[in-house]
Amino acid sequence: MKDFPLFMKNQLNHIDSSQQNTPDIDGYYYEGKDGSQICFWTYYSDRESKENIHEFDEYVFCVSGEYVEIFNDEEHILHSGDELLIPKGTPHHGRVTKGTRTIHAFGGKRII
Repeated sequence: MKDFPLFMKNQLNHIDSSQQNTPDIDGYYYEGKDGSQICFWTYYSDRESKENIHEFDEYVFCVSGEYVEIFNDEEHILHSGDELLIPKGTPHHGRVTKGTRTIHAFGGKRII
């Protein structure tokens, strides 16, 4: 597949651009009853994100492209099918290549 299915891209679940650390991203989210969230992102240009910290764990799955997450002085390079856990309280940032798609699960509220 070259894109997320349309039912996952309902405008009611669209992530406002002010909620994203990096421009040129299109994202959608779903929220669990426990406040956890799953987000689906498509990156439309090569970009680097600003460093951020969450008070909850973050799980990243790379659907396609290349996603690099940097924390603890180490680059974690993800390609299609790769996954990564970022422990809560860990300062992290990253970079992506144009056309990358990722799924992120957060153990808390990332999107307000």
